Amino acid sequence: MAIIEVRGLGKRYGPRVAVDAVSFEVAEGEIFGVLGPNGAGKTTTVECVAGLRTPDSGSVTVLGRAPGDVRAAIGVQLQASALPERMRVREALELFSSFYPSPVDWSERLGLGGHLRSEFGQLSGGLKQRLSIALALVGSPRIAILDELTTGLDPQARRDTWSVIEEVRAAGVTIVLVTHFMEEAERLCDRVAVFRDGRIVALDSPSALVSRVDGATRVRFVPSGSLDVALLEALPEVTSVSLLGEQVVVSGSEDLLHAVTSLLARRSVVARQLRVDQVSLDDAYVELTGGRDVEDR
Repeated sequence: MAIIEVRGLGKRYGPRVAVDAVSFEVAEGEIFGVLGPNGAGKTTTVECVAGLRTPDSGSVTVLGRAPGDVRAAIGVQLQASALPERMRVREALELFSSFYPSPVDWSERLGLGGHLRSEFGQLSGGLKQRLSIALALVGSPRIAILDELTTGLDPQARRDTWSVIEEVRAAGVTIVLVTHFMEEAERLCDRVAVFRDGRIVALDSPSALVSRVDGATRVRFVPSGSLDVALLEALPEVTSVSLLGEQVVVSGSEDLLHAVTSLLARRSVVARQLRVDQVSLDDAYVELTGGRDVEDR
């Protein structure tokens, strides 16, 4: 069941097109990732979904209605959200709880129980993000929109936050996650939409996007003796062969390693300094977006 439906969404800022004919659906209970370089239209799109911006064209429905009509069902953590430095965690939770008829206290589940008296300015980056999630969820929304949730966090804090997101989904909340981190998208997202220049250029599961990249596996080695690269190129599992000094780099399908090592064994060649690389979502992302950023939209 689609809980969010976006059809032909368009948004301009003066002469600049921020979002151009974007369409997608988000199924209930999934984590839907939104990827793309700066200026690709990600934040404008999710702000239209949240009811914070009005589309110039197209339509957005959430739970079958306009976003503005179901605001209580949508929790939002914006990219640049912040609280007064002297506001205590308990005060922030109580303030946001007062906006809803049946608020839900996520503080203990999100590890904030021991920090209720702490001021916002004293919190670590990870705790600030946990508080942002708690405030986004205090109204018991069916949908949470999380924009660049882990930007600026150290690797451990980022992984801790990922665990929190998985807990939130397990509680039945549908999540729209805007992120720049491909590892984050691969771990958390059921599907991702890749934006470029205000349009969606790919929409699929992370694994399916990776499978589109030519040469999903790469084998690197230094041959112990002479080797005719034409023999490697003739293998059906091989898509390309290149030389980096003495090193041979072979790209191809999932069965590439077995095909290459079998050939080397038949030719009595030993693969020295052997290394196998798997193409990641990061590789797919660079191929889809050209690896470039432009002005924020």
